[in-house]
Amino acid sequence: MLRCGHNFCRDCIGRVLDTQGGSGGFSCPECREKFQKRPALQRNIKLRNIVENFLSAHPDQEESGVLCTQCIHTPVPAVKSCLLCEASLCDNHLRVHSKAPEHVLCDPTTSLENRKCSVHKKILEYYCTEDSACICVSCRLDGEHRGHQVETLDEASEKKKKKLRNVLQKLMTEREETEKRVQSIIRELEI
Repeated sequence: MLRCGHNFCRDCIGRVLDTQGGSGGFSCPECREKFQKRPALQRNIKLRNIVENFLSAHPDQEESGVLCTQCIHTPVPAVKSCLLCEASLCDNHLRVHSKAPEHVLCDPTTSLENRKCSVHKKILEYYCTEDSACICVSCRLDGEHRGHQVETLDEASEKKKKKLRNVLQKLMTEREETEKRVQSIIRELEI
């Protein structure tokens, strides 16, 4: 960031300033503010924090560390994992992978065993509302959850997300009210 507040990629602004060096002065490419000496670059901490929060919320597949189990000779990042095959797949191998419904694809993961029933070794497909547990079809039909009220994992997930959104909205409203009260108290103290 330059002193004028405009932000640039470090390499790009470095090249611009290098080309301006022989002209007897420097200027911001955005607002044209002039600088007698080459301006010292500062890190925009607020922008950096925004970028870091975004990147941590949207991790790149390569950063996940999950590699395609089919690519033997060179490590290639996986884009999906198949719970049935217990394999992680790159774009190329995903294209030729079976599209049958029993081949459940998820985001790349190394913990495929966590997505399967520990008793029946089948894919977890249901959520038992009575026991608050993820279960497989065998648990539902003839296991300890037989006769229990169940939902698909997608249904249960949507219900949980909706409940969390409502709680978050309530907390945000309470926060806004608290901030207003704090500002009111600060104004009263200033008087």
